Formats: sequence, C-alpha cells, structure tokens
Amino acid sequence: MNFTRDEKVDILLIIISAISVIGSFILSLDYIAWIAVILCGVPIFKECVKGLITEFDIKADLLVTIAIIASIIIGEVFAAGEIATIMAIGGFLEEYTVSKTQGRIEELVKMSPQVATRIKNGIEEKISVEKVQIGDMLKIVPGESIPTDGIIINGETSIDQSTLTGEFLPVDKKENDKVYSGTINLYGSFTMKTTKVSHDSSLQKLIRLVESSKPENAKIVRQADKWATIIVVIAFTTAILTYLFTFEIIRSVTILVVFCPCALVLATPTAIMGAIGNLTGHGILVKDGESLEELSHVDEFVFDKTGTLTYGKPEVVNVVSDKPKEMMYLLASLESKSEHPLAKAIVKYYNKDNLAEVNDFKMHIGKGVTGNINNNLIIAGNKELLELKKIKIDYQNSSEKGKTEIFVAKNNEYLGKILLADTIRKQSQETIRNLKRLRIKTTLLTGDNEKTANFIAKHLKIRNVRSNCLPEDKIKYIKDEQILGHKVAMIGDGVNDAPSLKKANIGIAMGTIGSDVSVEAANIALINDNIEDIPHLVGIARRTIRTINISIAFALILNIIAMGLAILGHLNPIEGALIHNIGSVIVIIYSSTLTKYKISKKDYNKSKKLGITKSLNKPTT
Repeated sequence: MNFTRDEKVDILLIIISAISVIGSFILSLDYIAWIAVILCGVPIFKECVKGLITEFDIKADLLVTIAIIASIIIGEVFAAGEIATIMAIGGFLEEYTVSKTQGRIEELVKMSPQVATRIKNGIEEKISVEKVQIGDMLKIVPGESIPTDGIIINGETSIDQSTLTGEFLPVDKKENDKVYSGTINLYGSFTMKTTKVSHDSSLQKLIRLVESSKPENAKIVRQADKWATIIVVIAFTTAILTYLFTFEIIRSVTILVVFCPCALVLATPTAIMGAIGNLTGHGILVKDGESLEELSHVDEFVFDKTGTLTYGKPEVVNVVSDKPKEMMYLLASLESKSEHPLAKAIVKYYNKDNLAEVNDFKMHIGKGVTGNINNNLIIAGNKELLELKKIKIDYQNSSEKGKTEIFVAKNNEYLGKILLADTIRKQSQETIRNLKRLRIKTTLLTGDNEKTANFIAKHLKIRNVRSNCLPEDKIKYIKDEQILGHKVAMIGDGVNDAPSLKKANIGIAMGTIGSDVSVEAANIALINDNIEDIPHLVGIARRTIRTINISIAFALILNIIAMGLAILGHLNPIEGALIHNIGSVIVIIYSSTLTKYKISKKDYNKSKKLGITKSLNKPTT
C-alpha cells in the first residue's frame, strides 16, 4: 500500500499520539496525554475554527473540540488525548484515497495513438493523429493501435476491442465493419476511412467519461454531524441556564463534560474500523466509510460479464469427434503456430510436448488456420472456412449457445470439432442467488453479443440483461435507473468499466485482474476477485449502519440522562467524565463485534422485511 508524504506524516503523528495515550493510562500520568492533545487535537481545533469562520459549518469537529476543551477544564487530559487520537484515526480512514477516487487516466492517455499512416494520392505519410480529418484514408498494420473511429474500406482482420467493450475474444472485421480508436489490430493489414476526428473518437470519449462521470447524489453526511447543531445548542443553552438558576459553575462544567459527545462521535469511526477490519480479512478494500453507508441502501447490482461473472479467458469445454486423440494431436500441433487466444487455449488443453512439425502454416483472417503435418493438409476454423474448402460438416448439435466452435478437417475430410467458452466462475450462480435473497435486483451489462449474453444470463438466472454495450450505454442505463430512484452498485474489471464504476452509487472493482484505472475509479475493490463475498459485503454494510444508529441512540440517551443528573447536582465533573468514558467503551466494544460478523440466514430473513417492488425483478429488454 503506497502512501503520500502527507499521509505518512499523519500516520506517524497518530502512532505517537496512541503511544502517549496508552502510556498515560498505564502510568497514570495525565500530562503524557498532552502529546496526543497537541498532535491530534490542534488540527481538529483548526478545522473547527476554519469551518465556523469560512462556512459557518457546525460539524463533528466542533463537537470534538468541545469535548477536548471540557475534558481539559476538569483535569481529564487523558480523556482529551483519547478523543483526539481516536478521531484522528477515524478521520484518516475516512479521507484516505479521496484524491485517488477521481480515477487515474494515465493508462487511457497512453492508449491514445499519437501517429497515423495516411494514404493521400497513393502516397503513404506519417502524420499526427490531431491532423487526421473525417474522410481521410488510413493504413493500419498488425499490432497497431487504431488512431480514430472509422470504417474498413479494404482488407479483413481481427481486433482486440477489450479496451472499449471488455470482450475477451478478438472480433473479426471485414469490409464495411466499424473500427474504434484505441482498439488493437491483431493480424491483417487494412485500409480504413475515418468517420470521427481524434477528439471525438471512442477512446477520447471514454477518457472524458472517466474524468467527469460522478454520482449526482448529495454527499453523504456522517451520522454524528446530523446531530451536531442540536447537541451544541442544547449543551451550551443548558449549561448557561443551569448557571443562571443555580450560580454553581461546577454544575455547568459537569453538563459540558457529560454532554461531550465522545460516544456519539466515536460511533461512526469505530463501526467503520470494525467493518473495514472484517472486510480486509476477506480481501475486500473499502476506500471510505461513506461507501459502506451508500452500499447499505443499494437495491440493484449491475454486473459486467467478462472477468467478473466469468474468468475472462477461453477454455476448451468439449471435444466432439470419433477420433478425439488424433484430432487433438493434429489440432494442437497446428494451433501451436498461432498467437490467437483460442489457439493458446487449445494448446494448453492438450498439454503435451510431442507436437508435430507444421509446414506451410497459413492464417486465414477471421476464419481459421491451415498447415501441412506429415504430408497431410490440416484445416481448423469456423464453418465459413470449411465451407470455402468444400468440406462437408456434420451439423448435428453444431449450434452451441455461448460457445465458440472450431471445426477440424484432415485432407478435406471432416474429423470433428471442439468447443471453447469463457467459463463462468464457480461462485457466480451462488452470488446471484444470495443477492436475490437480500432483495437486490441483478442486471447484466456486457459488450458481448446478444447470443452469448443471454446464455450467461439464463445460466445464472439473471432476468435483466443488455448486450453489445459500449461504455456510454452502461452509463446511460445506470443514470436511467438512478433517475427512477434506484441505488445502483456496479461491479466490473476492465478499463471500459471505469466510467460506469464512477457513475454508479457504488463502484466495485475486481482487484487482481482489474485494471488500475477501474480499481482507482471504484469505491470498493475485491483484491482476491472472490465475487462470492459480495453478499457478505452488502450484509456488513447494512449491519454497520445499524450499529452506528444504535450507538448514536445509546449515546444520546446516555447524555440526556447524565445531563439531567448533572442539572440536579447528583453528578460532579469527575463522575460525569467517568460516565462518558464508560459510554465510549461500550460503543467501542459494540462496534468491535463487526470484526467477527458473518452473513447468516437471519440477515437474509431481515431483508425480506425491507420489502421490494415487483418492478425490481421485472425483466428489461
């Protein structure tokens, strides 16, 4: 975990303050706690003054300042140091990575092509991408990043579009097909006609989405802050009135002490620390406490497919042949000469070293490969390639939804086929089922074609599915759902998911396989890519907010009772300090139960009581 210089300084100050508070308690020397008061309390006091002067903003900083000053007045320096230290820890946890949540776009900028090869009057010339105009003819060679959006005029190829759509397999392109900026030309050379200038291309649009796309909801306010104004007014008013009626300053000081919002202010950061500690053990990184509060209100989960619900890489799932051993030997030998992802998956599946020598290897872009093995012509590819070679295919069970078929022939005689697919994660089905038990709608948004998307959705029993989605399509869907009043969580892994992760109320990134851009754009990251932990994440978010609310209610009731006793003179400042410290300990202990939390049947049953409209489970097309 990398920290900035300022963050390292904050951590050092917190550690020193914590040591001083612990030392003060063990040695019963209050003056040692002054270190914590100075290091952590002074910054809080400055923020309080700044907020009051510049914005007349009454918030938790003011409550903490009152608590610290009141504790010092009655000689409870240990209490003052304790409050300052814990609040500094809570503040650090809340604010850490705030600057990073805006998302890093350096990777996207690096993907932006800088040079294009323009064909003008039959002459090729290298020009800056910014000089490319609509209607220009550009030449694209294998391995080159496409400079801007356009249409193929001549040639055919396979293109890696994962940057924009998240598709795990290259997409075959031929004449009149559209191509997009930032995608990678894998194999064939082609000529394209530009339809957009660089500034308006798909990649630049993606960069702008990452920069500007933000949830349009108001900023979440901490629970303690909601009570700040009321508590401050009540505390000061009561203390002044008590003095005017009794002329006993000790009662007024005691009122300020017992009404010092220690337990109230501790309720939020301690609960968040407990929840974050729990989630860290599950390999889940939460960037701030507000994310947990927002997640507790989510009623719809939007999933990307590739790398999220699936593993994001093709695997051989079936071999159909009367001569499977011979076919796989010839096929693996032939495909070992190709760099295509499907070819690599086939060789990996065969997993043997005794591959045959291949002569006259040739790649047929968008169709397959051919080669000569032991004087035998071996053909492997799609139906189009075998039909072109006039090879009769056994079409029985030839249509496999959600799978890619590779047909194999030897000397123009059909041998069989293999099926490859982006396999579904083992935990996906259980995750979707448990989210439904939590009364949460599930939606699949994917850049894959309709056939593949529907196959995955049907297998996982996701009724709401959208296919062929570009980043802006996902953004629009999420925005439309938010307009309808839904709280949306988005989970994805690729660069193309970053805008959606930021647009959603809560963005969840797959940490290990996810790109840096998507992780930085998200509020939460699944470091180990275990989507089975998502229901647990939702459960602990709901439990955390419930814990905070109960702690705040307890703190308020305790303060009111103690204040009443102080007004009547039944409490002195020392006893008042003892009461509010006991309240703080109770809140801390109660919040610490979150570290051991595990989602249970009781949590699923509770979610039934929340209710959910039938429209949430209604399929959308």
